[in-house]
Amino acid sequence: MPPVLLTKRIEFAAAHRYIKPEWDEAKNRAVFGPCYNPPAHGHNYLLEVTVSGEVDRKTGMVINLFDLKRVLLDVIEEFDHKNLNLDMPYFRDQIPTSENLARVLWTKLATQKDIGSLHTIRLYEDEDLYAEVTAEAGLETAGVTRRYAFTAVQDGNQGREWDCFVTVHGRIDPVTGMVTDLGALNRLVQDKVIKTFDRRDLRDVLGTKAVTGGQLVGHIWRSLASGLSPGRLSHIRLVQSRDLFFDYSG
Repeated sequence: MPPVLLTKRIEFAAAHRYIKPEWDEAKNRAVFGPCYNPPAHGHNYLLEVTVSGEVDRKTGMVINLFDLKRVLLDVIEEFDHKNLNLDMPYFRDQIPTSENLARVLWTKLATQKDIGSLHTIRLYEDEDLYAEVTAEAGLETAGVTRRYAFTAVQDGNQGREWDCFVTVHGRIDPVTGMVTDLGALNRLVQDKVIKTFDRRDLRDVLGTKAVTGGQLVGHIWRSLASGLSPGRLSHIRLVQSRDLFFDYSG
């Protein structure tokens, strides 16, 4: 029987600030934007931990959820309600970005043999932004996903809100701790997606008599794929409703 994946979520709160002390204020603001603002800003983080393993024939479980929760609580207790820059030794020489924090949490959880094999860690700063590290890709790379929204009319029907999740994958920069420039990504999506589709009839924008979600997500992919730096566009999820979404990967 192939391995089964099991995912557990847990929350904690912490504050951080993006800053390189050796840089002047102008460079810090140019690279990190509002994340540089003193003294720090906080998040109610949501940590998703996915483990992989065989189903035990006696218990019917990959792992006892009580044991997994106990391990997760023990690990995040060190970080909960802390200033990551000031209180955590892991960030003396690296910026506590979501990508770097996910890596630190991975290294701490990887030593916990009671929870089986780590498969994926996904760390949400909020519901619109998360970083992800995986066993397959290794700890030098990560994915960063941000959610955007626009309202558009499809096939003459009443306008609906579309959620567009854009994932960028790449090497974690050892200096900035980031996979990509989120400010630049925001500007790119605003220019190529939001301004193009928001409060418009999709048929007029794409020049067709009917527009499917598959056509729309493909168009968004082509609009964004060549404009990213650093990192590469790896996935787009376009959510049409709570019951229907379209994925595009390249």
